[in-house]
Amino acid sequence: MEREQKTKLIRILAAAGIAAALPFASLPSAVAAALYIAAYLIAGYDVLLEAFDGVKDGDLFDENFLMAVATLGAIALAVYKTGDYTEAVAVMVFFQTGELFENIAVRKSRKNIAALMDIRPDYANIEQNGAVKKVSPDSVAVGTVILVNPGEKIPLDGRVKSGKSFLNTASLTGESVPRAVEAGDEVFSGSINLDGVLRIETTKPFGESTASKIFALLENAQAHKAKSEAYISKFARVYTPAVCFGALALAVVPPLVRQFCLDVPADWESWVYRALVFLVISCPCALVISVPLSFFAGIGGASKAGVLIKGANYLETLAKTKTVVFDKTGTLTQGVFKVCGVHHNEMEPEKLLEYAALAECSSSHPVGKSICQAYGKKVDRSAVSDMREVAGGGVIACINGKTFAAGNDKLMKQLNVADTPCHSVGTIVHTALDGKYAGHIVVADVVKPQAKQAIADLKALGVKQTVMLTGDVKAVADHVGKYLGLDLVYSDLLPADKVRKVEELLKAETPNDKLAFVGDGINDAPVLARADIGIAMGAIGSDAAIEAADVVLTDDNPQKIALSIKISRKCLRIVRENIVFAIGVKAACLALGAFGLAGMGAAVFADVGVMVIAVLNATRALRY
Repeated sequence: MEREQKTKLIRILAAAGIAAALPFASLPSAVAAALYIAAYLIAGYDVLLEAFDGVKDGDLFDENFLMAVATLGAIALAVYKTGDYTEAVAVMVFFQTGELFENIAVRKSRKNIAALMDIRPDYANIEQNGAVKKVSPDSVAVGTVILVNPGEKIPLDGRVKSGKSFLNTASLTGESVPRAVEAGDEVFSGSINLDGVLRIETTKPFGESTASKIFALLENAQAHKAKSEAYISKFARVYTPAVCFGALALAVVPPLVRQFCLDVPADWESWVYRALVFLVISCPCALVISVPLSFFAGIGGASKAGVLIKGANYLETLAKTKTVVFDKTGTLTQGVFKVCGVHHNEMEPEKLLEYAALAECSSSHPVGKSICQAYGKKVDRSAVSDMREVAGGGVIACINGKTFAAGNDKLMKQLNVADTPCHSVGTIVHTALDGKYAGHIVVADVVKPQAKQAIADLKALGVKQTVMLTGDVKAVADHVGKYLGLDLVYSDLLPADKVRKVEELLKAETPNDKLAFVGDGINDAPVLARADIGIAMGAIGSDAAIEAADVVLTDDNPQKIALSIKISRKCLRIVRENIVFAIGVKAACLALGAFGLAGMGAAVFADVGVMVIAVLNATRALRY
């Protein structure tokens, strides 16, 4: 408990103690009244000051003003009529107790969210004159070598120059499994080094580092209000003064009607008391506080799971998503070519891969690189001579005095070699040795291991349509689509064609259904911007993706899409719960108060009690 909270608790206990002891003390009425008022002031002097400041600033209709009017009115009734000051003191004590609990709950939730966002390190270790010196991360230039010891956060994005370790990336990706890194691997700021010492060459300044961008994104998210959040704020500005005037009417109109129309006693005391109760009940603070806090907690909970949502408005859109459109390469597939098989080979597969690796050893083409990687051994370049690339065809090389060719069917035709067709889906690399067909190698972009389950998860959530848009050939696209269980597949598309397809899908939507597009970076920026909500996949460290997308997934796991929808729906459900609960309780208590069936105790519960319950419920959005 913080100092401010402890002070308030002491004041509450002191006021409650005085009020509880006075009925048992034999004191003159004037002395007892003075002590009751003293207890009242101990408990609520800050409420009175806040109310006075509000009146001075022209902001009359807040909870402090309403509570001050109600309790001072109760004191006035005690002075002039009842002589009972206990209710005014009790109401102020209960109000302050509720405020204390609400303050504790709000601060706790904000601390939890701040902890999620506080991934920026405080210092960086650099070597200077043979010694290690701690400096501010924003003073470290690009290309500087920094040291990260076990247990320390990586302060800037960079590439491991030396050392091996495991990194805790949970604050960035939401993944609890440590990531192994070694020399040559890219690392991101905010990750925690678990065991070995790492020497890292920085690749970005501090302001452009991953941790800084994520922190800024989460801070700015609060500025993008959801429709329901904005509505509640507008509602409160209209509702509160309306209820205040309603309370005034309740205090004045019935007594006048009784006196002049019904010819019965006006009973001013009873109706003024009802009006005071009505005022306390009317305060909409439960809605005004809990609804924004629910969205704030939802954004914080999503960030913990590795889902960065730019604003509360995007949470609402995510919750209504019924169509999810995917890019293929890098989104549903790994975006890395791999050798999937060796078919119709006239020699051992390992030997054919060796020949192909030797022929492709100087090639910069992704297919050639994948073959070299599949071979997995050091290539003896001295065995290769007279290597040449055939544009749009492949490569021809002299290997240990033999002519070896690797490429597509066009290259085989040029060499008058009859190739054998392959029924596998992917890039087919045909080979020939000394003019004779030697077999073919299948190279394909591998589907991500989580992709199939990701599609199943989306359908389980009620997503009506899953669509894939790709520039790849029809055979490959259809194969991937069938394997993953997608509803629609469009292939051979240029970036402009993708935008056109998304627009067609948007036109077919119902007003309440939303379309999300999932892409992996700058190439998909036009479509990310055109969709109802754009989701950037695995875009950690990518400026283009963060700028274009509304939601950024900090790793390559497509299952996070379904998780983000789950989080958004949970957040919206909590918001609706708070709205229905707060309005329902207040409406019931307002009706009871107007008919004289609810006293100040019910009024305090309708105001403070409902607020505390709503705030505590809002903090559930932190857990996903």
